[in-house]
Amino acid sequence: MRLIALLLCLALPIAVVAQTSDQPSGTITIEDNAAQDAAIANRIRDILAELDGFDDVTVTVSSGIVTLRGSTLDTPSAQRLNDLVGRVQGVVAIENDVTETTDVVQRLNPAVERFKARGQQLIAFLPLAGIAISLFVVIVWLGFAIARRKQPWNRLAPNAFIADIYRQVLRLGFVIGGLVVALDVVNATALLSGILGAAGIVGLAIGFAVRDTVENFIASIMLSIRQPFRPNDTVEIEGDTGKVIRLTSRATILLSFDGNHIRIPNSTVFKSRIVNFSRNEERRFTFQLSLAPEADLAHGQALARATLEGLPFVLKTPKSSVWIESVGDSWVTMGIAAWINQNDTSIVLARSEAIRLVQATFDTAGIAAPAPTYRLLHAGGNETHQVDDIKEKIEYEGPDIPPPPPQDVDALEDKQLEEIVALERAEEHSDLLRENADQE
Repeated sequence: MRLIALLLCLALPIAVVAQTSDQPSGTITIEDNAAQDAAIANRIRDILAELDGFDDVTVTVSSGIVTLRGSTLDTPSAQRLNDLVGRVQGVVAIENDVTETTDVVQRLNPAVERFKARGQQLIAFLPLAGIAISLFVVIVWLGFAIARRKQPWNRLAPNAFIADIYRQVLRLGFVIGGLVVALDVVNATALLSGILGAAGIVGLAIGFAVRDTVENFIASIMLSIRQPFRPNDTVEIEGDTGKVIRLTSRATILLSFDGNHIRIPNSTVFKSRIVNFSRNEERRFTFQLSLAPEADLAHGQALARATLEGLPFVLKTPKSSVWIESVGDSWVTMGIAAWINQNDTSIVLARSEAIRLVQATFDTAGIAAPAPTYRLLHAGGNETHQVDDIKEKIEYEGPDIPPPPPQDVDALEDKQLEEIVALERAEEHSDLLRENADQE
């Protein structure tokens, strides 16, 4: 109980202040003047007559005390009467008995009036809005008409993909320009900043959501400008080898030597190590042969070099090379390399023929290959012994047969693959590669 009494004592001054704050604070005269009361009442009635929402409020004044009765549309309007009446000279106190009306018709009338006013404003605004929309349509149509022209975009852009980007940027610029002009006509340019801000936020959110797509799109632009390869080039990308069919706005299409299509995203191509085997006509092939340790290595190197230089498909320059690659327990590995013109010669067939002919030359010259070596494990023990006396060398007994002549190693398969690529490119597909484009 003491706590409740304390709270009431604390709240009482606040209530008194709140009640007295709406009351006049001027000096009260000692004389009662009926004429002054009438003047005060007339003045208050005139003021309320000029304001909306106080038609049902009545005013009576006695000895400077103003009594207000009636109803208003809402409670704040009734409370506002205290401030209004308190400013009239001669008012001693205010008795505000005005309540909030519950009449449905009276409460709906202001809303109906507002709708009518807005409808009239809209009708008056229609001609101006029509002009603004017409200007917007004309500007956008002009931008799209310019963007549809082939020139100067095809001349300015390095390829059709970049030209389309130029056209899209132009269309977007004309759309924004038309929007600015239309909003300026209706005096609503402040709305443009809000629209652009919202578009920026939405674009940022979408950019994060489709980050991989955006990265791939930018990579497509860079690859179309740099042109790291051309159609029919043999390339290796991320371990995949094949001939380039086309470069689209999303992926690089390769034709593998097995006849399969390989689709690599452009973002992966842009960040990967690209090996272009077709950039230079000359290409080197290498292989290794194993010889017995007791073989004449110098004689073997000379025979291998002479055999390679005698092949019609091996280039004289750069020269062929032969070297000792490594030495093992029972063998010596010899490395052999030669150069060919890959436009005329298949590197796979050339390497195969070189291996066959060099090995045949070694066999004819008696340069032995390493014999197999066996290791035996005794039963009941872990000791092993190398057995050399079980080596068996199989020798051909008969007349010497010269090595067969080299076979045809023309790049027929590569040319057939190029024909397949040409047929693929003849189909209607967007391609960012150009035959005469500058390469990096």
